[in-house]
Amino acid sequence: MYPFPTTRLLAAMTFAAVLAPVAYAAADTPPVSRAEVKEQTRAANKAGEMLPAGEASAAAKTVLPAPTKTREQRKAETLEANRNGALGDFGPNTYRTQNIAPREALAKSTKTRAEGKAETMQAAKDRKMMPPGEAIESH
Repeated sequence: MYPFPTTRLLAAMTFAAVLAPVAYAAADTPPVSRAEVKEQTRAANKAGEMLPAGEASAAAKTVLPAPTKTREQRKAETLEANRNGALGDFGPNTYRTQNIAPREALAKSTKTRAEGKAETMQAAKDRKMMPPGEAIESH
């Protein structure tokens, strides 16, 4: 099995898919002179159709509806959802001051340091150690 022809075919299809719209658009419009482009830009600027400089898009110009809730109402709802557990577990945010329970559960160990080391060494000998990056979070 040689994956090279498949790779070459996929590369050719991707290349064609990317360039097809550009070639189609270029065939439909006649070339525009620099003076015409400048005139179009001036007209758009006068009409207020120009976007601010930068990487803004037309979507940035759309007007969003006015909010129906105040900031305080949204904050109160979010805090209530956090207390009820509706927000879920977001990694490091679990250990913030408003969510102390996971930290408290791990704060006190039932084993001594020597017992923990001995258990870890035995697990390493028995090849029962979890590979790096494969930790499973308990909720």
